[in-house]
Amino acid sequence: QMCIRDRYQSALNCFPYQKKRVLYACKANTNLAILKILLSEGCSIDAVSPGEVYAALKVGFKGENILYTGDNMSDEDINFAVQSGCILNCGALSTLEKVCKRYPDTQVCIRVNPDVGDGHHNHVITGGVKSKFGIFQSDTTKALEIAQQYGAKIVGIHQHIGSNILDAEKYAQSIGNILSAAKEFPDLKFIDIGGGFGIPYKPNETRLNLEELGRKVSNTFEEFSSQQGREIELWVEPGRFLVAESGVLLATVTCIKSNPEYKYVGIDSGFNHLVRPTMYGCYHEIINTSNRDKSEANQEKVTIVGNICESGDVFARDRVLPKILEGDVLAIMHAGAYGFSMSSTYNLSLIHI
Repeated sequence: QMCIRDRYQSALNCFPYQKKRVLYACKANTNLAILKILLSEGCSIDAVSPGEVYAALKVGFKGENILYTGDNMSDEDINFAVQSGCILNCGALSTLEKVCKRYPDTQVCIRVNPDVGDGHHNHVITGGVKSKFGIFQSDTTKALEIAQQYGAKIVGIHQHIGSNILDAEKYAQSIGNILSAAKEFPDLKFIDIGGGFGIPYKPNETRLNLEELGRKVSNTFEEFSSQQGREIELWVEPGRFLVAESGVLLATVTCIKSNPEYKYVGIDSGFNHLVRPTMYGCYHEIINTSNRDKSEANQEKVTIVGNICESGDVFARDRVLPKILEGDVLAIMHAGAYGFSMSSTYNLSLIHI
């Protein structure tokens, strides 16, 4: 709990710019207890499905503090979000027209693809021509024309370039692009620069320099607001950054076996609990809590595998760890983001909550 609160305050206070709002990208972890913690901190919500909207409303978030960034929104999605009082964030011209036509005189946000992308894996890069997300920056004039046709107002402009970004310079570049597009919109109230704040999963990775990022973004926003003659609110929507380091997946070693090339350590968990290593090839630190002796003589190279009936159910390959015995408890670190929320009942396995 303290980790989540600390990360929220870090995300909020790294920006000297005064008019700002932090939204939690709750797809990272929709556990209701976590949502309640962030509600108590004054956080808002970025939701990408009606289910996430429902969860946020259930714990006490008001619709006006929920940005609904649904992809390929259905008519039912749109109606539910509008009736819940959410701000709709439209990522396609056709979606924008559908919303404005059905709800004329409404206030909406548009998601812009700034032609810049970054992230830890191709599957999570959400900007650039190879990404399905957003209205491409060259089409923003068309978005304004659609809104004006139906008497709607575009009050927000949004971007999100990718996930687990550790390079502040990438943000600076993408923000320049979205601010250039933002000049077209006379009714603009806020600019959402997205999330994607990374955390260091690997021991040799450097933590994102929030102070540098906050300073660069704030200076840019001060200049933009001065040019516009009014203060535009800065929105930012971290997800992983707020919750990843607050969670640990504990698993018991149930089987150890070897073949001519590998020593396999089998545990009573699998990608039904944490899919990131299987889906993205991601690294998670693993600690043998039952043997903390790190002397060279006590080390061995092992491959940690789960109990799902798939060859890809692997948490770590050729990882050097203190010697492991059956019954030992392994801690898979930084599992607070995209573990619970991406879990499944594959193989009719249980999800432990």
